[in-house]
Amino acid sequence: MSAKHDLFGTHSDWLFHTLDNSKASLPETKTFLPDGTRISRKAVGVLDIVPPAGRGNPNSEAIIVSAGVHGNETAPVEVLNELVSELINGEWELACPILLILGNPPAMVAGERFTEVNLNRLFNGAHGRSEYDGLAEAARAQLLEEACRQFAMANPQALYHYDLHTAIRPSHRERFALYPFVAGRQVPVRQCDFLLEAEVETLLLQHKAGTTFSSFSASLLKAESFTVELGKVRPFGQNDPGRFSGIRDALRRRLRGQPAPSPQPPFDQLTVFEVVHEILNTGKNFRFHIPDDVANFTEYQPGTVIWEDDETSYRVGHSPEAIVFPNPEVPVGQRVGLMIRPKTGSKLGSDEKGVR
Repeated sequence: MSAKHDLFGTHSDWLFHTLDNSKASLPETKTFLPDGTRISRKAVGVLDIVPPAGRGNPNSEAIIVSAGVHGNETAPVEVLNELVSELINGEWELACPILLILGNPPAMVAGERFTEVNLNRLFNGAHGRSEYDGLAEAARAQLLEEACRQFAMANPQALYHYDLHTAIRPSHRERFALYPFVAGRQVPVRQCDFLLEAEVETLLLQHKAGTTFSSFSASLLKAESFTVELGKVRPFGQNDPGRFSGIRDALRRRLRGQPAPSPQPPFDQLTVFEVVHEILNTGKNFRFHIPDDVANFTEYQPGTVIWEDDETSYRVGHSPEAIVFPNPEVPVGQRVGLMIRPKTGSKLGSDEKGVR
């Protein structure tokens, strides 16, 4: 019996198996590829894959890649599914341990961002709050955190996590990454080069720890983690594979343990932004003065009123600021958007252990 059948039964691939079993609680199953690579399906949509003992790991790393944390963000899911199929079909050999995650299968089936609550606000232990008791997405966040913890404990080498997304709204910068805040940490140059290899030209440095998946792995697992936005939300089957070749090829190269290429034009310069203000829904007659259809990275001039309520307001400061993730339709206390501006006067890291 083949490894594919052991893992996915009669389904043609990992994605179809995940969608067809989206709400199932399946036992862990394990199988081996002909070259000795071990694949464990830890849960629906979660694969722990380890190369055979004795095979070199040239980059001395272990990698977590997640997609589909928001169910309607389908292109990264298709990228991961393609890489899994290539590996199972023997098209290339794995060099490093990997944990591959399809985050929210029920929402993927529904074609919705989430079914009950935003999964990407439930990490770093947020799933344990009383308002989320009994919700399926809270249980999924807890399961994914535990899978990542077990993977990190089993693989003490350098740990990396790439949480892949596509955006609801258009963006003046189509592909960009967010670097979770960890006090005293600086972005390694090698990771900047990897983003450029993946055709991601913009990096946003976050200003505080959050409840996103990448913030969890950065804060609690000490991983070098990124949330990576790769384009626009589209339904399954309607994505242009060519627009995602950068991340697919860069991940494949990393998983094979091949050396990193030098950055090449036009993807040879990373533009870095920093957060200057987090917009929260205060609930006090909160009024958001940004149009519903505004694109990410839309710039506003000094003095522009962005939001106000009965007690205070926020105006753009002494230099232009751009907005990302504007969404006023969030509960009181949650993030409505971020105001950002280009980072100046500070250099990114010079090696894997630089300190900002």
